[in-house]
Amino acid sequence: MKENAIKDKSFALALRIIKLYQYLTEQKKEFVLSKQLLRSGTAIGAMIREAQQAESKADFIHKFSIALKEANETEYWIELLYQSGYIDQRGFQSISSDLAEILKILTSIIKTAKNNNHKL
Repeated sequence: MKENAIKDKSFALALRIIKLYQYLTEQKKEFVLSKQLLRSGTAIGAMIREAQQAESKADFIHKFSIALKEANETEYWIELLYQSGYIDQRGFQSISSDLAEILKILTSIIKTAKNNNHKL
């Protein structure tokens, strides 16, 4: 089921984001962009978890939509950190690949939920 895949993938991404945050603050002494990345990157999974306890179909879609927005924002911070030289191409491509997969799954879940008459 896609819901479990997205739950697992978003949790794994959050762990990667935390490790990247630690690296950026400890090694690169970068505190502003990395804090934004930490906030948005960990919020994806949190919103997905909240959606599991949604009070209605509309609430479910809303929470997944917020997760999608957080994933898009995370992509922005990763791009900015890469373009400004804080992370290398290998790290950028790896996290970007994970994010692209999460964005694709989130979009699919939201689309399916909107088209179905029942909650996923």
